[in-house]
Amino acid sequence: MHKPGDVVLGGIFKAHHTPVFPKQSFTSKPQRHMCKGFDIAGFRFAMTMAFAIDEINKNTSMLPNVTLGYSLYDNCVTLVVGLSTVLSLINGPDEEFLLQNNCLGSPPVLGIVGDSSSSSSVAIADMLGLFKMPIVSYFSTCSCLTDRQRFPSFFRTIPSDAFQVRAMINILKHFGWTWVGLLVSDDDYGIHAARSFQSDLTHSGGGCLAYLKVLPWESDPPETTRIVNVIKTSTARVVVVFAHDFLMIQLMEEVARQNVTGRQWMASEALSTATVLHTPRFMPYLSGTLGIAIRQGEMPGLREFLLQTRPDPNDSVNHGNSLVKEFWEYMFQCKFDLKNGAENGMQLCTGEENIEDVQNEFLDVSNLRPEYNIYKAVYALAHALNDLLQCEPGRGPFNGNSCATLQKMEPWQLLHYLEKVNFTTSFGDQVSFDENGDALPIYDVVNWLPLPDGKVKVQNVGVVKSLVSKSEKLTIDEDKIFWNFESNKSPQSVCSNSCLPGAHMTIKKGEPVCCFDCIPCSDGTISNKTDSLMCSSCPQNFWSSSRRDHCVPKKKEFLSYHEPLGICLTAGSLLGTFLCAVILGIFICHRFTPIVRANNSELSFLLLVSLKLCFLCSLLFIGRPKLWTCQLRHAAFGISFVLSVSCILVKTMVVLAVFKASKPGGGAILKWFSTVQQRITVIVLTSIQGAICAVWLMFASPVPHKNTKYHKDKIVHECVVGSTIGFSLLLGYIGSLAILSFLLAFLARNLPDSFNEAKLITFSMVIFCAVWAAFVPAYVNSPGKYADAVEVFAILASSFGLLVALFGPKCYIILFRPEKNTKKGIMGR
Repeated sequence: MHKPGDVVLGGIFKAHHTPVFPKQSFTSKPQRHMCKGFDIAGFRFAMTMAFAIDEINKNTSMLPNVTLGYSLYDNCVTLVVGLSTVLSLINGPDEEFLLQNNCLGSPPVLGIVGDSSSSSSVAIADMLGLFKMPIVSYFSTCSCLTDRQRFPSFFRTIPSDAFQVRAMINILKHFGWTWVGLLVSDDDYGIHAARSFQSDLTHSGGGCLAYLKVLPWESDPPETTRIVNVIKTSTARVVVVFAHDFLMIQLMEEVARQNVTGRQWMASEALSTATVLHTPRFMPYLSGTLGIAIRQGEMPGLREFLLQTRPDPNDSVNHGNSLVKEFWEYMFQCKFDLKNGAENGMQLCTGEENIEDVQNEFLDVSNLRPEYNIYKAVYALAHALNDLLQCEPGRGPFNGNSCATLQKMEPWQLLHYLEKVNFTTSFGDQVSFDENGDALPIYDVVNWLPLPDGKVKVQNVGVVKSLVSKSEKLTIDEDKIFWNFESNKSPQSVCSNSCLPGAHMTIKKGEPVCCFDCIPCSDGTISNKTDSLMCSSCPQNFWSSSRRDHCVPKKKEFLSYHEPLGICLTAGSLLGTFLCAVILGIFICHRFTPIVRANNSELSFLLLVSLKLCFLCSLLFIGRPKLWTCQLRHAAFGISFVLSVSCILVKTMVVLAVFKASKPGGGAILKWFSTVQQRITVIVLTSIQGAICAVWLMFASPVPHKNTKYHKDKIVHECVVGSTIGFSLLLGYIGSLAILSFLLAFLARNLPDSFNEAKLITFSMVIFCAVWAAFVPAYVNSPGKYADAVEVFAILASSFGLLVALFGPKCYIILFRPEKNTKKGIMGR
């Protein structure tokens, strides 16, 4: 189909399905091939280009005083025919083409719109690149065509498979489908799509392929059966298809035969709008199919332009008119040639039939997708030509700042401007080309919705487009999507369920990365997101929660006033203090009685005070350790107990001295145990312990410490003694005084008094030494707060032992047997 003009653009479309090549011989004249199997969609593509050129010619603001023409060829969906048409398009007259010359035949073209097949475009672009002839494809998506070194003059208004693949991966990620099957056609389109899909799916971390199968190009029932068996047995519920519609028909026949349901199909742009699959036999399986489709656009006036398509019955020379005649015969199932029509039982075509009376896709402008790409391709060439003709002499981009002229225009000059073209269509879409010749990519997300009347609506449910940052933006209206499942919800297609926070993934041996086991995080480690590859350790003072999904502050452990153990020990301490106060009160009230005055009542009062201090110092071991409590607790404990044991030791020594003095010649010994000397002895013995504590606190003071060795999930607050030697000296000194007191009291236990206090001291020292002998191993083997509890218990037990053993009998006599509280009762004679 040809239309003359000042500048002619070429077009390559499929007006027929099958070529017919005549037999050739070396002696006969070469004959042109024929095409059969009229393709009404391809014819409408060609008419869309004619419409776009007609619209441009009517636009006074674009290409003023220049008329665009076209030269459109049929490629018969065959590579050799496509190459032949390209040679016809670029093969102009040898002499320079001038506007005023009346040249016969078709003028040479400056740019070409086409081809639809990626394989054909590869071959054609290879050839046109040598001539730097711009070609703008409306349907070739192979990512291999982005090679600018090999295809320097190739452009396209449809996104490449690279973007198509990324768009489909974005949809998979949106719905959480990480385990999918992939079916591809056995051609450039399918093979390159498979490579890109596998690579991008792996790098994006969006999922894994359960299987990859190549659909046979020719009919191969055994192979098709094997492919369907794989789909049927696989755990992948989502099947992605990069193939042509006729290959899908062969597959779906087998799917229907085996009744393979429960699969979510995802179609590439070559398949997503294929109406040949919208049949009652296939729709039980394909309903709800998701896919990406070429951007749908609007072209006001196209339908009216198509209605003007009408043949001239008297024109038998123009090949373009013969193609329109063929279209007319296809539309109305009639013949212009009466003889052939009679032979086939058809009616005679008059050329006056009404196209609107026929229900087919030719006049359907509600779903313009490839047509919109053709429209943008024509306008891209027209805008480039318009920019070229607006060049100001002396400011041009070519040698010597020259400009191209209409009379001497070269294809490579138009190519220069086409690379920089940038405009917005009437539909609002921006058109420009990147460094690879690709237009700004955008796809519609479509869904196959079955209608009550048995038809299928390919409805738009979203958009995916490329941003300036080279990333993709996906927008989907999930409420509009029809799901072909009983739940009417998105299916789940995963090899392994996601690992929830608190666990990490461990890849199964020999399986893809999407097949994994979920291993709970160990103590002290967490994962706070889904599908974590590893668990991270908590900071030093934190520990993992029970669900291992976040870190929580470690529990703080110390002997607290609020826990049962602390409450019991505190109660014991206060009880002991109270008893000391009560006994002290009793002794004060009966201070003049013989039993109180016996053996230096002053030491008895001092002993009660020191025992009271022993009870009170145990409170320093309860509560969170602080610097002052750590420093004071052991010093107070050591000094209080030395004071008590010193009083007991002096009382024991006095008992022995008194009975020694009662023997002949023993009176001189009493001068060493006067009241003053007893006080001095107690002060000296206590001062030694004070000196030990002072040196210890000065050079290796106990300090609070946060211990994490006992329990990994707890922080044990404890006091570090600072110096083991100092602590040992403190305990050793107390022990040595206690042992000495015990030995002396043991020697005086059989002295002849009715009330021999040495017996009480002996018994109290036995209790004291037993408690502290048991304390050492218990203290060493008790961790954390239990070490403090052991020490408090030892303090209370030994203090109660001394209090009860020394003062219990005396209080009993004072309160319940006052008749024995006499000198005679005590002396026993």
